[in-house]
Amino acid sequence: MTINDQDLLRLAKLSRIEITPEELAGTRNDLNRILGLIADLQAIDTNGIEPMAHPLEAHQDIALRLRPDEAAPTQTAEQRSALMRNAPAQHDGLFLVPTVIE
Repeated sequence: MTINDQDLLRLAKLSRIEITPEELAGTRNDLNRILGLIADLQAIDTNGIEPMAHPLEAHQDIALRLRPDEAAPTQTAEQRSALMRNAPAQHDGLFLVPTVIE
Protein backbone atom coordinates (compact mmCIF):
# COMPACT_ATOMS: atom_id res chain seq x y z
CA MET A 1 0.00 0.00 0.00
CA THR A 2 1.35 3.40 -0.90
CA ILE A 3 0.08 6.78 0.13
CA ASN A 4 -0.31 9.50 -2.49
CA ASP A 5 -0.46 13.25 -1.89
CA GLN A 6 -4.26 13.31 -1.91
CA ASP A 7 -4.42 10.57 0.77
CA LEU A 8 -1.79 12.32 2.85
CA LEU A 9 -3.60 15.66 2.72
CA ARG A 10 -6.88 13.99 3.72
CA LEU A 11 -5.14 12.19 6.59
CA ALA A 12 -3.52 15.45 7.71
CA LYS A 13 -6.90 17.20 7.65
CA LEU A 14 -8.58 14.44 9.68
CA SER A 15 -5.79 14.42 12.26
CA ARG A 16 -5.60 18.22 12.24
CA ILE A 17 -1.91 18.29 11.31
CA GLU A 18 -0.63 21.09 9.12
CA ILE A 19 1.63 19.88 6.32
CA THR A 20 3.17 22.57 4.15
CA PRO A 21 3.73 21.96 0.43
CA GLU A 22 7.49 21.78 1.15
CA GLU A 23 6.94 19.00 3.72
CA LEU A 24 4.54 16.99 1.55
CA ALA A 25 7.06 14.86 -0.38
CA GLY A 26 9.21 14.06 2.66
CA THR A 27 6.22 13.18 4.82
CA ARG A 28 4.75 10.99 2.07
CA ASN A 29 8.07 9.13 1.68
CA ASP A 30 8.42 8.66 5.45
CA LEU A 31 4.87 7.34 5.76
CA ASN A 32 5.32 4.98 2.81
CA ARG A 33 8.54 3.60 4.39
CA ILE A 34 6.68 3.01 7.67
CA LEU A 35 3.84 1.24 5.85
CA GLY A 36 6.42 -0.86 3.97
CA LEU A 37 8.01 -1.91 7.26
CA ILE A 38 4.59 -2.88 8.62
CA ALA A 39 3.92 -4.95 5.49
CA ASP A 40 7.30 -6.70 5.93
CA LEU A 41 6.48 -7.51 9.56
CA GLN A 42 3.04 -8.83 8.64
CA ALA A 43 4.61 -11.17 6.08
CA ILE A 44 6.58 -13.01 8.80
CA ASP A 45 5.08 -16.35 9.87
CA THR A 46 4.57 -16.19 13.64
CA ASN A 47 2.49 -19.36 14.06
CA GLY A 48 3.58 -21.28 17.14
CA ILE A 49 5.42 -18.34 18.70
CA GLU A 50 4.16 -17.35 22.14
CA PRO A 51 3.62 -13.62 22.67
CA MET A 52 5.91 -11.89 25.15
CA ALA A 53 4.83 -9.40 27.78
CA HIS A 54 8.27 -7.74 27.69
CA PRO A 55 10.87 -7.63 24.89
CA LEU A 56 13.63 -8.99 27.18
CA GLU A 57 11.47 -11.83 28.48
CA ALA A 58 13.23 -14.36 26.22
CA HIS A 59 16.62 -13.47 27.75
CA GLN A 60 15.84 -12.65 31.39
CA ASP A 61 13.29 -13.44 34.06
CA ILE A 62 11.16 -10.31 34.01
CA ALA A 63 8.58 -9.68 36.71
CA LEU A 64 6.29 -6.84 35.72
CA ARG A 65 5.17 -4.57 38.50
CA LEU A 66 1.50 -4.06 37.81
CA ARG A 67 -1.02 -2.08 39.76
CA PRO A 68 -4.77 -2.58 39.69
CA ASP A 69 -6.41 -0.52 36.96
CA GLU A 70 -8.91 1.29 39.14
CA ALA A 71 -10.16 4.85 39.20
CA ALA A 72 -9.14 6.64 42.35
CA PRO A 73 -12.11 8.28 44.02
CA THR A 74 -12.00 12.00 44.69
CA GLN A 75 -11.46 12.42 48.39
CA THR A 76 -13.44 15.59 49.06
CA ALA A 77 -15.94 17.86 47.35
CA GLU A 78 -13.32 20.63 47.39
CA GLN A 79 -10.87 18.44 45.47
CA ARG A 80 -13.55 17.56 42.92
CA SER A 81 -14.52 21.18 42.37
CA ALA A 82 -10.83 22.13 42.02
CA LEU A 83 -10.41 19.46 39.35
CA MET A 84 -13.56 20.50 37.51
CA ARG A 85 -12.36 24.14 37.37
CA ASN A 86 -9.84 22.94 34.73
CA ALA A 87 -12.63 21.73 32.45
CA PRO A 88 -13.46 24.03 29.55
CA ALA A 89 -16.92 22.40 29.45
CA GLN A 90 -18.70 20.19 31.96
CA HIS A 91 -22.13 18.77 32.75
CA ASP A 92 -23.25 17.01 35.96
CA GLY A 93 -19.64 16.69 37.14
CA LEU A 94 -18.38 15.18 33.87
CA PHE A 95 -15.89 16.62 31.41
CA LEU A 96 -17.41 17.40 28.02
CA VAL A 97 -15.20 17.01 24.95
CA PRO A 98 -15.85 18.11 21.36
CA THR A 99 -16.83 15.56 18.72
CA VAL A 100 -13.85 14.80 16.47
CA ILE A 101 -15.29 12.15 14.15
CA GLU A 102 -16.83 13.53 11.00
